[in-house]
Amino acid sequence: MPLSPISYLLSPISYLLSPISYLLSPIRAMASQQVQNGTMKHVWVVGSANLDLVFRTAKFPKPGETLLGGPFASYPGGKGGNQAVAVGRLSGNVNFVGCVGMDSFGDSLARSLAESGVKTDHLAHHRTSVTGTAAILVDDEGRNEIVVAPGANWEVTASQVELALKNAGQDPVLVQLEIPMEAVMAAASSSTQLFLDPAPARLLSPELLARTFVITPNEVETEALTGIQPADIGSCRMAAGSLLDRGVEHVVIKLGEKGCFWMSATSEALVPAPSVKPIDTVAAGDVFNGGLAWFYASRRNWKNALELANYAAALSVTKAGAQSSMPTLEELRAFARDVF
Repeated sequence: MPLSPISYLLSPISYLLSPISYLLSPIRAMASQQVQNGTMKHVWVVGSANLDLVFRTAKFPKPGETLLGGPFASYPGGKGGNQAVAVGRLSGNVNFVGCVGMDSFGDSLARSLAESGVKTDHLAHHRTSVTGTAAILVDDEGRNEIVVAPGANWEVTASQVELALKNAGQDPVLVQLEIPMEAVMAAASSSTQLFLDPAPARLLSPELLARTFVITPNEVETEALTGIQPADIGSCRMAAGSLLDRGVEHVVIKLGEKGCFWMSATSEALVPAPSVKPIDTVAAGDVFNGGLAWFYASRRNWKNALELANYAAALSVTKAGAQSSMPTLEELRAFARDVF
């Protein structure tokens, strides 16, 4: 049968493309096999999701005083939600485990997570508890006063976490301390690679520390956990050693613009951060944690994962906002060419 005019025109193109398809077929097969075997890496984030209500005001009100404020804005937040979005923006495979209310705030947070590439199959919607909310007053000098109503974040249960993580395998599980400790312990018990962000600072049980693969305190949290202020490399080494002695496998102390200090039983490194002009540091720690978990999962190279996490956090502080400031993979690749 003679070829139709369209088929006749397309046949040379198909002929030219066939070698490309042949070369790509092993790659497609490998990716398919990775999915079937469960070896495609994911990051699981277990934590809080809040809607931040930000009020601008010239000054803070006194007790009993009512003030007319300035601009108002609402933003998705919560340490868990922030860290999940940080991974999603970096094109990582990320699943979020948490709880919101059956209300408009909860719907907004679920939509925001999904738009950032976060899988929300394990985001529960509680019937009676409202979505977690933070009321934030910011004065003309940039100072803030914050009241957090945890709401549905306190409804995250151990059974929910265990069910969500039953197939996590060797995937990193990133958890913070804005949900019940029972849920945190369930994450620890269900994970072989627990990345623990000990914020806000709380007393941690010996059992939790013994199950922690990586702990990532900032300077304030490091002092709260160890009684040692990490002012220089010697004190960082002492503080990290204290946590290693309690069973943690890797300690990463976040040092802000100075970068981070990493220590394990056999290695240590002070990893500097790039110099930038900061505009808003509100979510830098969450970007660092999300970036570290994802880049370690996908590259298995501590030094490179720490470098990229530093660069991602540094890039985030050059923009205003929390989740809105988080870099995409393309933005990070352009910014961190020397280490990517």
